[in-house]
Amino acid sequence: MSQLKVAFDFIETVDQQGEFAECLDRLKGKPGSDMPALQEAQRIYGYLPIEVLERIARAFMIPLERLYSTATFYSQFSFVPKGKYTISVCMGTACYVKGAGDILDSYSESLKIAPGETTTDRKFTLESCRCIGACGLAPVLTVNEEVFGRLTKKRGDKVLVTYQKAD
Repeated sequence: MSQLKVAFDFIETVDQQGEFAECLDRLKGKPGSDMPALQEAQRIYGYLPIEVLERIARAFMIPLERLYSTATFYSQFSFVPKGKYTISVCMGTACYVKGAGDILDSYSESLKIAPGETTTDRKFTLESCRCIGACGLAPVLTVNEEVFGRLTKKRGDKVLVTYQKAD
């Protein structure tokens, strides 16, 4: 599948801006505050836009490169916005041998994104993960925190359609 990479514009609400400013004020001057600031930024914005990383660097007078190095080391951080619904298809051994790859491929085709990408309307993010610890329900996927197990490609497609119709 040929992929078109789409850059997302940084959009910030007044509430987000205020909450993050309070966070920076609270953490400013405290040793080791860069990690909590990154975590708060991720929570507030859902990802780490460059504009926010630059704000942290200025507020704490630390190199932007140091923040980037920290953020790229930990998998909890993302540099691209996540969709309203994050779909994670388990690709652990039990799920994979029971057809999780077909489900992932079907979702990728339906949403027109590859794993690790977000739809342009920011409704869906598609991910593959290693094991979510529900091997007895294989194959399994999650939509945000909701778990769907014992899936077939057809049942998996029904789950996706339910969320496509939502909102």
